[in-house]
Amino acid sequence: MTPSSRGIRRTHRATLALTSVAVTAGLLAACAGPPAAEPPTPRSSAPAVERPAAPDGELPAELVSALQKTMQDTMAEYGVPGAAVGVWIPGAGSWTAVAGVADVENNEPVTAEMQWPIRSITKSYTVTLLLQLVDEGVVSLDDTIDEYVDGITDGDSITLRELADMSSGNSDYFTDAFVQDWLVDDPDRIFTLDELNGYVVDQPAQFAPGTEKIYTNANTNLLGKVVEVATGQDFADVLQERILDPLGQTETAYITDVSTWTEPHALGYSPAETGSGREEQIANLSVLGPAGSMITSLDDARAWGEMLATGAFLTPATQDERMKGAPLDAGPPYDIYALGMGQTDGWWGHNGEGLGYTAANFHNNETGATIAVFFNLSDYEPKAHPADQLFRRLAAVIESAP
Repeated sequence: MTPSSRGIRRTHRATLALTSVAVTAGLLAACAGPPAAEPPTPRSSAPAVERPAAPDGELPAELVSALQKTMQDTMAEYGVPGAAVGVWIPGAGSWTAVAGVADVENNEPVTAEMQWPIRSITKSYTVTLLLQLVDEGVVSLDDTIDEYVDGITDGDSITLRELADMSSGNSDYFTDAFVQDWLVDDPDRIFTLDELNGYVVDQPAQFAPGTEKIYTNANTNLLGKVVEVATGQDFADVLQERILDPLGQTETAYITDVSTWTEPHALGYSPAETGSGREEQIANLSVLGPAGSMITSLDDARAWGEMLATGAFLTPATQDERMKGAPLDAGPPYDIYALGMGQTDGWWGHNGEGLGYTAANFHNNETGATIAVFFNLSDYEPKAHPADQLFRRLAAVIESAP
């Protein structure tokens, strides 16, 4: 799928605003990490987890009507082409719905079988892998990134904890060089994780480590490399073995080659630069890496939302440590952001946005309720996160229900 040249120019301008410093192509090989001894052998293999079942039955008709109206009103407010939404409440029932179109030009409807990009919800998987390795004594949150990746500015003082909670001060990888290599030279290029991290090498820091909390994709991609170095395996293989297979996430995948994405699926859109139309966005999952390259389904989101918030893959002590956080100084809307997960009004989870899609996946540990929202619209102006907005509104409907 090729976006309009106007769409590329607009994305190019927006990306250039993130940084004015270019890196050379010769830096790409530097991110593979320093030569090291064989990585420690993890003390355990796949965690013992059981996929949670969806609540039996349908939610009460009055509640379903309110949820449906909230979804429709939110889609209309933001001009969302298509959506897939789920609400699961133990003891009350389940509600899933699809609406709108997956392909605006051909008027193809969204179907319940479609897989959706989860964008930054991927971060919650990546940091979970890291924390499993912490539990096994393979890595420590107090390790510094220079133990795993060479050439990162302040790498001898940036800890893995600071990368996970977005307080590292590290530069993002959306540099002029990355924009040139991707959006200008080859929008369909499949980037490796080492290539993405290479654009961060020797870049100036945004701030001193630990002094602010600025949400940056490069933080999580560096942690993806830590997972590779610590296990001696490719990130995708570690994810499959440690989370996807044990949890039975058969409709979830980490993919960098968009041709492997099961069809049909929803195309991604952003508002047109002028007028009221929409522009199809570049379908290149490789540019996001462990920060955002995963896809999933509604039911897999249900299972992951609960397992993430309850800490099923981690020891209780590590989950408690994971949930320590503070508000972001810049980034997505959360009350607090902790280690690869955020909290909003008592709901724990993650949201994601970019390149035509928004998503939200949250669980309330007190009520056991889970919400998942997938939209094929991003970059709404004035700035908003449509999927997160719907999550908040659905949560309010649930909490006000008799």
